[in-house]
Amino acid sequence: MEIGAVAAMRYVKDGIKAAKLVMDHSLHTLLVGEKATDFAISMGLPGPINLSSPESLEKWANWRQNHCQPNFWKNVAPAGSCGPYRPINLAQALDSVKHEVEGSQGGVCQDWFQSDNLLEPINSHLKFIDRHNHDTISMAVIDKMGHIAVGTSTNGATFKIPGRVGDGPIPGSSSYGDDEVGACGASGDGDIMMRFLPCYQVVESMRRGMEPQDAARDAISRIARKYPDFVGAVFAVNRKGVHAGACHGWTFQYSVMNSSMHDVEVITVYP
Repeated sequence: MEIGAVAAMRYVKDGIKAAKLVMDHSLHTLLVGEKATDFAISMGLPGPINLSSPESLEKWANWRQNHCQPNFWKNVAPAGSCGPYRPINLAQALDSVKHEVEGSQGGVCQDWFQSDNLLEPINSHLKFIDRHNHDTISMAVIDKMGHIAVGTSTNGATFKIPGRVGDGPIPGSSSYGDDEVGACGASGDGDIMMRFLPCYQVVESMRRGMEPQDAARDAISRIARKYPDFVGAVFAVNRKGVHAGACHGWTFQYSVMNSSMHDVEVITVYP
């Protein structure tokens, strides 16, 4: 099983080609950041290239005007701004409110505790993770010899914290394949999904005899039990070409084509 991946790579447009270069020309699994950029350019990919577009710059400017809201920070102050931020913890927050409401009516204290001043729940950012603010593309291919290749490319979550790495380059999370079994691709809230390696789970479930539909649903349900508000989906295909999908929190579509088809078939999967 061969693999190559890059993450947090700037100024090189074709991330998937850079990942393949890592696979073909190194013994490493993952290169990141500035040195991933240097590697890709040294291997012949065009760069450095300014990858910002007028649309992305306008979107970023509007976000800044909105005080950088929403974002992926939590348990920081000042929360409703563009930073710089400092960490807060529950003990500090409780001590602060004790002094602020001393001598006030009980209702003031109740309002404070119902506000956003205390620590945010672990899934509080999920309210703005949807199909419009990430752009993951995951693919799986089975050739005429039965060999399987998978790949994922993404810009990551919109307005992510600089340095963030999502599930795209993580083996078994956004994609996974094994010639003996089949393959899987995934999309959604990568920060949550990578904790479960859903595509590894799908392929291993199929290895144990599950049909693609059952394997896909099982992988998604494992995440949903822990994070009922998460948004994500997987597709599964076994080595015979039988495919299926499962999703949670949105309606998901994936496309299929083989040598006997004249056009791509789009499959819609409902939660």
